[in-house]
Amino acid sequence: MIKLITAGESHGKCLTSIVTGFPSNLKISADYINEQLKRRQAGYGRGLRMKIETDKVEIISGIRHGKTLGSPISMLIWNKDWENWKEIMSVEPIDKKVDKVTIPRPGHADLVGITKYNYDDIRNSIERSSARETAARVAGCSIARKFLSEFGIHIGSFVESIGGIYPKENFAEKFLLNKIPSSYSAEKINQLSDKSSVRVLDKNQEEKIIRKIKLAKKRGDTLGGTFYVIITGLPVGIGSFVEYNTRLEAELSLAIMSIQAVKGVEIGLGFRSAELFGSEVHDEIILKNETFSRKTNRAGGIEGGISTGLPIIIRAAMKPIATLMSPLQSVDLSKMKSIDARRERSDFVAVPACAVIAESMAAWVVANLFLQKFGGDSMEEVKDNYSNYVKKYFTRVKKNFYSK
Repeated sequence: MIKLITAGESHGKCLTSIVTGFPSNLKISADYINEQLKRRQAGYGRGLRMKIETDKVEIISGIRHGKTLGSPISMLIWNKDWENWKEIMSVEPIDKKVDKVTIPRPGHADLVGITKYNYDDIRNSIERSSARETAARVAGCSIARKFLSEFGIHIGSFVESIGGIYPKENFAEKFLLNKIPSSYSAEKINQLSDKSSVRVLDKNQEEKIIRKIKLAKKRGDTLGGTFYVIITGLPVGIGSFVEYNTRLEAELSLAIMSIQAVKGVEIGLGFRSAELFGSEVHDEIILKNETFSRKTNRAGGIEGGISTGLPIIIRAAMKPIATLMSPLQSVDLSKMKSIDARRERSDFVAVPACAVIAESMAAWVVANLFLQKFGGDSMEEVKDNYSNYVKKYFTRVKKNFYSK
């Protein structure tokens, strides 16, 4: 229904996003997109690149006078660092000799990339596999985020742990137990987590994490962690079980696993559900305020590939950044001899940024499935379709099943 294409290299001239499939008359501004780009760049433990770049989007097409036209939207994010890489990343052949990168880094796409694409320079693998590409994703997915907000659907995130340091009380447990007021928006989670330099909700935990990041820097090492993405305001009925690739949890897992360095995704209780009795896992159905609800939300807001109307709860794990200032062992491909891996400017920790990127990818998935169900050519048409469904879905269930 909607499509996102990103293009560009980490040290190329710019990153490009092309977004198609959104209806006309959605209000959107560059400032809104830039706010999400700014959130992606924040976080204690980021590298020198974040001091060079201040990501701002330039909208090229598809928006007029602050509203979408229904046509493809194209956006650019210029790389300031391009000035230092003009010769190395030149599109056209140059007379000057450019040194080739010949030492792959463990944990990166360096070695597998040159093997798959038959490159003679690891630089070709480095540039496109870099997480710099996610800036283009965040820009494109901001259209989806703004679209969903028009229907009261919001996406938030917070960091659960970095380097194995967890909070005393896990905020996500309240969502799993369905002890969060229905009026509580994921936007509020972002307001709280964005106040922290590592996007955690526990001040004592933040201090411990910062100390560990300082230790990692001193050792020339890196850290990973875990984070939660919470989606609130989603109605019953998004996603499907009729085709394997339309299941909501499958689409969300794919999108978040596509983020560089993410190694695991859970929905709801996730792996914990494998250790418990069924009575401790499944969410009992109740009638509440003339509609259906659940006593708990251990399923994470999804049953049978379809949203239940409760908050979507996603937990993900990010591995430590693979570039180490105290390098691991590798091989110099030009000499076929063992050597320390090369260093490439990088972050020490990027879990806070990864959580923001995951918000964006989740927004994209939900917007796509939402438009498949409530599609229209204009925002007004989509809103009419959505309003009709939300007002009448419980009535339809009663009509089909209930008899006095």
